Amino acid sequence: MHATRTRLTCWLAGALLCLAAAPAAALTDRATADHRAGAATEPAAVGDQVAGPVADPAYRVLAFSKTAGFRHSSIDDGLAALRELGAAHDFTVDATEDAQAFTTGNLARYQAVVFLSTTGDVLDDTQQTAFEQYVRDGGGYVGVHAAADTEYDWPFYAGLAGALFQSHPQNQTATVKVEDRAHDATAHLGARWQRFDEWYNYRTNPRSTAHVLASLDESSYTGGTMGGDHPIAWCKDYQGGRAFYTGGGHTDESYTEPAFRRHLLGGIRWAAGMTEADCRPETGYTPLFDGSSTTGWKQAGPGSFTLEDGTLTSQGGMGMLWYSARELTGDYSVKLDWRMTGDDNSGVFVGFPASDDPWSAVNNGYEIQIDATDTPDRTTGSVYGFQSADVAARDAALNPPGEWNTYELRITGERLEVFLNGRLVNDFTNTDPVRSLRQGHLGIQNHGDGDEVAFRNIRVRTGDQGPRGGAVRGVNGKCLDVAGANTADGTQIQLWTCNGTNAQHWTLPGDGTIRALGKCLDVSGANTTDGTKIQLWTCNGTNAQHWTPHPDTTLQALGKCLDAEGSTWNDGTRVHLWTCHTGPNQKWTLP
Repeated sequence: MHATRTRLTCWLAGALLCLAAAPAAALTDRATADHRAGAATEPAAVGDQVAGPVADPAYRVLAFSKTAGFRHSSIDDGLAALRELGAAHDFTVDATEDAQAFTTGNLARYQAVVFLSTTGDVLDDTQQTAFEQYVRDGGGYVGVHAAADTEYDWPFYAGLAGALFQSHPQNQTATVKVEDRAHDATAHLGARWQRFDEWYNYRTNPRSTAHVLASLDESSYTGGTMGGDHPIAWCKDYQGGRAFYTGGGHTDESYTEPAFRRHLLGGIRWAAGMTEADCRPETGYTPLFDGSSTTGWKQAGPGSFTLEDGTLTSQGGMGMLWYSARELTGDYSVKLDWRMTGDDNSGVFVGFPASDDPWSAVNNGYEIQIDATDTPDRTTGSVYGFQSADVAARDAALNPPGEWNTYELRITGERLEVFLNGRLVNDFTNTDPVRSLRQGHLGIQNHGDGDEVAFRNIRVRTGDQGPRGGAVRGVNGKCLDVAGANTADGTQIQLWTCNGTNAQHWTLPGDGTIRALGKCLDVSGANTTDGTKIQLWTCNGTNAQHWTPHPDTTLQALGKCLDAEGSTWNDGTRVHLWTCHTGPNQKWTLP
């Protein structure tokens, strides 16, 4: 359903000029925010100008603003802003308050649907079913402000929106803490964003199921009731589609604020598939570089990094900035954000001994490459010189020069998984007895003159934070499920609509097993015949319970793939073992 990403295609084909020739479109409306009494200025922006992204291919957005409860006067201003953003950034906006627009055929015309301060029950059962299918087919959802005050009795929508409205204090200025400065909706903002708006409290905290982009500092205003952890904007992959929500947008003036308009534009672009981001839930990370200083870091070799606006930018080289204050040992996950200016070169090093010689990292550690235009074993996501990235997965995940990308480098034993914007693009196991991924330092490379690569928000989560856990999602957005939540050995594993129960909560402790209800995902009898039952069984350490996720998102055991039976994949569809192929019923998203 998402539009073809021709910007990235032309760049990867080597035609960097196709980007350089396309001017970065600026927001057409340069009006500043209302500076009436109580309204905040916008220090997050440079002056009153906020730059737009490079050109996108043309696409369509449906703006839906039906209300069955309170109606916001700002809806008209919001629709005007959406139309202006669309005119400036290559998307067409169709606005409606007619729920009859929610049919399978009509929704298929749109890359994203914006719920603009909708309230109450706005869709009937048939329309809800059509919208659910739209999302499961890869459609995008953008919820703005009172979209959280909508459809309380529709569980699918509650999960899509992420959290529902509970209450709000009076309109006032608050400090927004920007937690993710790589997502297109927040990359233009500073670490703190002062805004005047109506700040919702939510019935639940979405942090465990969504990736929080920004949260409120409850000490900066009165009336916050979420105990100090108060998300206000987030994104998530949801049952095959994409969902973005922002709590801003109550006031008429919001839609003339350049920083808020750029925030809204970024949410639309991501939901429509024009840009990539890591929108998996994130908890337990501690900063190694938080943007304020380079304390604990040392430069090895020539060149250096500049520090401005919370961003480290490479210059000269070849050298490396490495984190000398701490050696990373055992199992851990490193996340960091990076951006190229053009056809630039850099990399991230792991597993090397302390040294002020940058070549020690090259010769004793592993480099995860950033330059996308090099040979396959030396391209973005590759373990440089050792193993190429999955190029198709890389192409689908990579943002072009000028836009931010996020790496996760996950170390489990001697296994290194490389995630680019949340997508697994490389799965490498170290077999060199001289090198070790489980012990060593972290570094970022400044490659040489003319290579300008920027880094932000470098953080780490160590193995003592606990195993990964959550839903395992498959075809049609359905979840891997233990039939009847039965814990008896031999219980069939199946597909079922995701419902958040323990029968769908799987943990990955890092030993190759996948566990639910205290038992393991198991190939019956360790049989490799196509169609062999996949079941729940007491954990026993055998290969029948050892699962390997591959960069193509298959999940393999005994040389074959976890497969959803048949071709319709409804609730109750059994999973079994089958010869690996490229079908959607062998694609799985792990927590």
